[in-house]
Amino acid sequence: MCGNVIGTGVDLVENDRIRELLAKWGAHFKNRVFLPAEQTYCDSKAAPWLYYAGRFAVKEAVSKAFGTGIGPSLGWKDIEVVRNLHSGAPSVVLSPHGMKLARQQGVDQVLISLSHTHHFAVAHALLTRSTKL
Repeated sequence: MCGNVIGTGVDLVENDRIRELLAKWGAHFKNRVFLPAEQTYCDSKAAPWLYYAGRFAVKEAVSKAFGTGIGPSLGWKDIEVVRNLHSGAPSVVLSPHGMKLARQQGVDQVLISLSHTHHFAVAHALLTRSTKL
């Protein structure tokens, strides 16, 4: 099997912007954008804003790959960033609402890549559809 690319998205986030949002809005911002498990993970880190920035970038990149942006078709909490227990690599779990959109668009897999620097977090998302040879 090989996959056909059916969508791609990228997002770049300034870490300090997320740090400022967390300082200003705190739990309101967290609860609007991130699921409880994401918050627990980020808050366990010495510099949580870096991890929130990365997850924010992933959610934006995935929504761009779907061509919807964040809105009624795909909300912040429809995209959960999780870590592979064996490799530690980030991946995405879609909510039932997000899975419905994926089925409508023929998406079989959402692949992501996430990277950080001191100042920025960047994420790339790739949507694929499986094809049989």
